[in-house]
Amino acid sequence: MLNQTKTILCTLLLSFCFLPAFSTGPGSGDTSITFGTASLSTGVTLQYAERGRGKRNVIIMIPGYLDSWFSYSEVLNNLPASFHAIALTQRGHGDSEKPLEGYAMTDFSEDVVAFMDHFGYRKAHIVGHSMGGAIAQRVAIDHPERVKKLVLIATTAQAVGNEVLLFVADAVADLEDPIDREFVFEFQSGTAPDPISDEFIENIVTESQKVPARVWRDALDGLLQADYSDELSLIEAPTLILWGDRDDIFLFDDQQFLAENIPKARLQIYPNLNHSIQWQRPRLVALEIAAFLREKRGHFHRH
Repeated sequence: MLNQTKTILCTLLLSFCFLPAFSTGPGSGDTSITFGTASLSTGVTLQYAERGRGKRNVIIMIPGYLDSWFSYSEVLNNLPASFHAIALTQRGHGDSEKPLEGYAMTDFSEDVVAFMDHFGYRKAHIVGHSMGGAIAQRVAIDHPERVKKLVLIATTAQAVGNEVLLFVADAVADLEDPIDREFVFEFQSGTAPDPISDEFIENIVTESQKVPARVWRDALDGLLQADYSDELSLIEAPTLILWGDRDDIFLFDDQQFLAENIPKARLQIYPNLNHSIQWQRPRLVALEIAAFLREKRGHFHRH
């Protein structure tokens, strides 16, 4: 039973993390990844990584549960230089500030809007993976005027009652700081269709260890309360949904529901990929995102 528990945790939590690179603020970089921090009106200071410059083709990427900007490191490197891509590290995660409370999906989504306000981005493309996809939906529902296009990766509109997440919630209920590195390594290095380098896994583990036990619980509790079933029609942005058909966390039915209920949405399915397709096939995902963001409104169509 213990081995089965570890295997499930491996499958789930390997799906949420990632890889590295450092410096100033949005608009100051060239083609390399740079870092910065932003103190927001929501009361938190967030770390971010960026590649590119300008305020016209801004992409804001939101990572998943336990993850940091590392989730999008290789996507950043593969996006065309014409985009100004920014990967956030959310409150409670990575090297961002870790307040004692404020881990509902709306707390995270208001941080995204506050980040846009901080740097004067009137509108941006929003990309979200897993829990980050739930947060991205919240931004698009509550602030439709701020979102140009929306990309949702391996996510759901209704995490309430998700069996895998409930299982993990039980497993981390008694987790204490400092979280044992070997424990983190066990469920982060578990299963993936592709070989992963030792260095890559070590970076994943290091990032996950930065998340306090209380945030493991509070952020997951916040996600488990997310249910936008009756609000998806409020999303005005053209939306691309990306999903790997081996994802056993958020299933095909979750993707189909999103595609059928977001007014201008289409679903792209990748065969033989699991939950974190952005690190399994970062170049493919980057090119897919870039092509979608470059589409003219009149060319938008469902698949």
